[in-house]
Formats: sequence, C-alpha cells, structure tokens
Amino acid sequence: MSQLQTDPTDRGSPSPRERRLLFVGGLHRSGTSLVHRCLTRHPEVSGFSGTGVPEDEGQHLQTVYPPAYAHGGPGRFGFDPDAHLTESSPLATAESGQQLLREWSPHWDPAARVAVEKSPPNLIRMRFLQALFPDCAFVMVLRHPAAVACATQKWALTRNLRNAVGRSTWTALIHHWVACHETMRSDSRQVGQVTIVRYEDFVRDPDGVLADIFAMVGLAPHPAGEDVRADINGRYFAAWRSNRNPVRVLDRSVAAARFETSARGFGYSLRDPESLDRGPTAREQP
Repeated sequence: MSQLQTDPTDRGSPSPRERRLLFVGGLHRSGTSLVHRCLTRHPEVSGFSGTGVPEDEGQHLQTVYPPAYAHGGPGRFGFDPDAHLTESSPLATAESGQQLLREWSPHWDPAARVAVEKSPPNLIRMRFLQALFPDCAFVMVLRHPAAVACATQKWALTRNLRNAVGRSTWTALIHHWVACHETMRSDSRQVGQVTIVRYEDFVRDPDGVLADIFAMVGLAPHPAGEDVRADINGRYFAAWRSNRNPVRVLDRSVAAARFETSARGFGYSLRDPESLDRGPTAREQP
C-alpha cells in the first residue's frame, strides 16, 4: 500500500495517486515540531493537531510498532538495535501499512494533497516506512548536538523526570546524537526522496527551506506562517561553554574529545559551537 486511501464518493478529496505521505523525523528537541507546524500551514498539507498525544506524534497514534519510549525514550532510543526498522523488519508488510493508514487517516484532512506524520524515531525508520509506502517522502531535521544535549536535559529537569534521560551526561546524549544521525545518513542512501534540514538553516531562512520541501512533494511555495526565532541555540551554547560546574567542564571535554570529528561530518563543532560548516544542508539531497 503506497498511498493514503480516500473515499471515492468525496469529490473534494484527491485520488490515492495524487496524495503523498511526508514523514518528518529528528531527535527530540531538534526542531521537528517547528518544521511540522510550518509545513502544515500550507493549504494543501495536513498534519496531526489536537490529538491529545504527546507533541501530536504519529508514533503515539498507532499500534503497529513500539514508540520511542519502549526503546528507552529521548536520548536513548537509538541505542536499541530493535528501534532501527528497515525493509527487512518482520513488521514491513502490506498489512502494517494498511493498519497505519486506518489509525492515522482520521487525524488528516481528507482533502489534503500531502499528509504529514512527525515522530522522532522516523530518523532511523525511513527504510521501513518506504517499504510500506513506496511513494512517500522524508524530511529529516538535524540540530547542533550540543544544543540538543542541553535542551534534552533541560526538558527532563523541567518535567522533573528522574529517569535515564534526566541522569544522562552530555557525553551520552551526544553519543546518541551521533549514533542516530550516522544511521540516518546511511539509510538515506537507500531512500528515494529525502531532504535533510538543519535547524540552523531553517531558522535563518524558513521560507526558502520550506519551498524546497514543498517542491519535493509537488506543491507550490508557501510561507512559514509564524515568526521563527533564530537565536534560541545561543542559550544552550552559553550553558555548554560555562565553566561554573567542574563536572560539566569534564563532561564537555570528554564529549568533544570523543565526538568532535563525528560532529564535523555534519557541519557542526563541539569545540566551537557557533561555527557552521556546509555539511548536509537544507537544499541537499543525499
């Protein structure tokens, strides 16, 4: 099953051949919710909203595969080999595709030309989703690993989570970042249509990045529809550079020593977080 099925009696809906599925993925705190909101501002795009599940993520609106929390949750799910789904997974069946559409379709506007599903684990499940929906497309969102590590810890502390996420070191969180994005980069070579979007590129030129994504799925450009702040990373970089806590200083030093080269492969630096090399850009197809 490759497209979203529609009611043939609904003359206002596109035919199954015309509708596209667009999957958005990226680690927690990477900006996927922002990108998802801006995508769904387009009059021919529909995403999930008001569903009552965390962040309106499709992973919580289906029963085919376990959500990220079943694999350790934010900052940890990518370490579980079972979280990486591909075309070889026993779940990669026509029945799985049909079940997902039955569970997701009630949350989409039936008249939309493009239906969007956003969940962090999509980052390491593109090959699986493509096996179920061969004509789908993907948007993978990256954000600086130091910003993601700091934001994830802050998120855990704000919610008073006394689990593995709240206890994770920056080094462990950045290790997770590297592991997931290296899997994503490898998998993207076997995926037909994928746009890699760096958060930093998106907040600098949201309308330009969106235009590229819309072109990928056959839609005309449309503005972001909301003010997009370009300065949010700064607060996390300030925490990253702080020397007040010697434990944090050691943590930062270990993370940089272990993962600077890997981060550089995506255009980022742990030693000089404000610098941004080319890396995979929002206008680049792998």
